[in-house]
Amino acid sequence: MKNKSISIKTNDIDQFKLLGPYDEHIDLIESKFDVKIVVRGEDLIISGENTAVDKVEKLFYEIFTIIKKNKKISSDDIQTVIDVIHIDNNHLEKKQAPKINSIVFKGKKGEIKAKTPGQNNYIKAAEMNDIVFTIGPAGTGKTFLAVAIALAKLYDKEVSKIILSRPAIEAGESLGYLPGDMMEKVDPYLKPLTDALFSMLPSDKIQNFVEQKIIEIIPLAYMRGRTLDNAFVILDEAQNCSSLQMKMFLTRLGKYSKAIITGDITQIDLTQEKESGLIQIQRILKGIDGIAFVYLNKEDVIRHRLVKRIINAYENFQRKREQSE
Repeated sequence: MKNKSISIKTNDIDQFKLLGPYDEHIDLIESKFDVKIVVRGEDLIISGENTAVDKVEKLFYEIFTIIKKNKKISSDDIQTVIDVIHIDNNHLEKKQAPKINSIVFKGKKGEIKAKTPGQNNYIKAAEMNDIVFTIGPAGTGKTFLAVAIALAKLYDKEVSKIILSRPAIEAGESLGYLPGDMMEKVDPYLKPLTDALFSMLPSDKIQNFVEQKIIEIIPLAYMRGRTLDNAFVILDEAQNCSSLQMKMFLTRLGKYSKAIITGDITQIDLTQEKESGLIQIQRILKGIDGIAFVYLNKEDVIRHRLVKRIINAYENFQRKREQSE
């Protein structure tokens, strides 16, 4: 294995926040990747095996972004970033490479099944746990597979209804200022969920399910006060939930219910003073039996072939911008 050493400029990043009390953040990163990190003025010198150094470089640019946005970072935050970008277990996943044969549901266009190892892990987690958090970038099939899994559970009579939900306020736009009745107001926000449904079932079947309230499509705010028994509940775009909204949603689950919560923590539209409930919940529920966290990455993107290149381009742009600041 070839070794190398690189230097990263920390520029205006508060080094106490970056390094952590008694350098605990640096110790955590070194222990995860078997690298050596030395601080020299505004430079971080990272030394070690080529691949490990490249991964740690990427990790630091993600950390810089979090500190600039939130004005702080904890060891739990750093561990979350490690998990989200799969730095810690990429090699293990490639070696094990689970067989991709999980058929989830047979829709009107044929079989819906896992197309990547990450998606396979996602499906298995949903089989083995009552609550699954799936975190990853756009195009990884988070929402689409959640709807397919929910329909499979409904048709197998494991649940009696499906509830699809999303936060109804994004990028600062309030429903009150939009024209139309409630369903017309929320339709743009819930469309990715309904698009997934219509790609799997005939429209008359969906209409029948909706009329019988076997399928409900509602904004998150309208869940307050409800108890959801024997239901499969999907919360999409959960990165835009506040901490209180996330708690409210999770405490709606009743007997024999299951839930999938999906989100992309790089696309948070909340104001800076609000912490995303999806980020916080990873620290709160970590290690609880029956709850799983699944992390998808750009290797799981199944949209147009250029989407992976677009994600890479944004990552490179962000890295260069951090270096120049």
